[in-house]
Amino acid sequence: MNVRVHETEVLIIGAGATGSGIMRDLALRGIHCLLIDRRDLNAGASGGNHGLLHSGGRYATADAETAAECRREGEILKRLAPECIDDCGGLFVAVEGDDPDFAARFPEHCRVAGIPCEALTPAEAREREPALPETVFAAYTVPDATIDPFRIVLENVGQAQQANGSRYLPHTGVEGFDIEDGEIVRTRCRDHRCGDPVEIRARQVVNASGAWAEKVARLAGCTDVTLLCSKGTLLISNARVTNGVVNRLRPPDDGDILVPGGTVSLLGTSSVTVEDPDDIRPTIAEVDRILAEGAAMLPILNETRFVRAFSGVRPLLRAPGSESDGRKANRGFALFDHEDQGLTNFVTVAGGKFTTFRLMAEKAGDLVARRLGNSEPCKTALVPLPSGDALRWTDPGAAARDWYRRADPTDMILCECEMVARSAVDTILAEAPGAEDHMSLRAIALRSRIGKGACQGAFCALRVMAHLYDRGVYDGPDGLRQARDFVEGRFRGVRPVLWGAQMPQAELAEILHCGLAGMDLAAAEDEGRTG
Repeated sequence: MNVRVHETEVLIIGAGATGSGIMRDLALRGIHCLLIDRRDLNAGASGGNHGLLHSGGRYATADAETAAECRREGEILKRLAPECIDDCGGLFVAVEGDDPDFAARFPEHCRVAGIPCEALTPAEAREREPALPETVFAAYTVPDATIDPFRIVLENVGQAQQANGSRYLPHTGVEGFDIEDGEIVRTRCRDHRCGDPVEIRARQVVNASGAWAEKVARLAGCTDVTLLCSKGTLLISNARVTNGVVNRLRPPDDGDILVPGGTVSLLGTSSVTVEDPDDIRPTIAEVDRILAEGAAMLPILNETRFVRAFSGVRPLLRAPGSESDGRKANRGFALFDHEDQGLTNFVTVAGGKFTTFRLMAEKAGDLVARRLGNSEPCKTALVPLPSGDALRWTDPGAAARDWYRRADPTDMILCECEMVARSAVDTILAEAPGAEDHMSLRAIALRSRIGKGACQGAFCALRVMAHLYDRGVYDGPDGLRQARDFVEGRFRGVRPVLWGAQMPQAELAEILHCGLAGMDLAAAEDEGRTG
């Protein structure tokens, strides 16, 4: 078995917002990087969040420093990546049963953190957000916004590739490090698609693997990184419920935030400490609690159709008193140079928020550049992120606008819920960052809106699969297996919300996938071959 060898100046482990942000930061300084992930872009917390671009209001009461950090970084991202952001604004509202004293102190906490905050009467709040109940007794505006986490990560990687040819390798998992004289001389990896070993030689190694950062640090013999993994579950509605972000004005708890995400809304979140970040999924009990708490703030949620639930893992820095309670853990981040662990070319960045990824990348980039003797300053707060045809398909409505504008009757729609056309899939295959010759449906969906509508892949999984066979991407049974894996992944999120209108939708999907495509038979055949 041949070992594939790669050489680069900096190896970055973890292709979420922070890892891709470090790749962009270093590439703009002229430093060549190789970014790897054992799965794909945004496979961890960066792809499992509510898409809130924090004003800092959510942390103003408990942590003014983190709140101010979020405010500053949010302003930078709004300026440099407006195509990724819906500057919809936000409200903090207190309803009957909430603590009036807590609500009254909120404006002062915002003032200390430098967060613009304006009081509204209950009537003004309901005029702004008609779904709010009559039980609202306090309301304040904050400059919350929403961000497309998938598009901004794609843009990070795309700009790094354009800047100096830095590269991204998906499905490449770290298995160990070879260390000589206090330096990592090679990183031993595995290509999870074919099983081949991969060897990477780099002058500096950056661990930005999120909830897995502690495990990766241990592979290098470092014991200074200790994390608390907190699972958060969110529900996705089939329509946009509010104009802007709506937060419950109380200490953070389950079901106290509703975030619009283009044409849908995301309700969450929970906080459950977990030992293994690989073993997470939404539970019915979590869904019930989140919905019950959310409906106290927005009663319309009791009548809202939810199409999916999903979970992500927050990598939080451990602190005294937070051993078992993720709500009490610090939301800041830390940079570990590992020099006290005997390594001079290894860096770990951990903790933080999606909103602060650029700052985390800047601090890591400063350290790595200094070690490499590179004196170029950080440019990521000044240089706009690039857009491009292959980067825009994660935006809700982008595919529909493009298709209607062109009015091309030969360009078949593959996903009716999100109006994703055949040409959009072809563009992703050819040009999207991380595009592969045999890209899976999961990879295409990550770079588009495929499977994200009300039917959750019932129709588009089969149509995209058929198109990929026509294109020659798939040959043999592999395409059917890819489609089955994609559908199974979507169903894990659908299962906890199977009530009301979503139940017949799931029954229709079963008829299509089992009765028409025979995916259940394919699964049984695979089990027979491997059992």
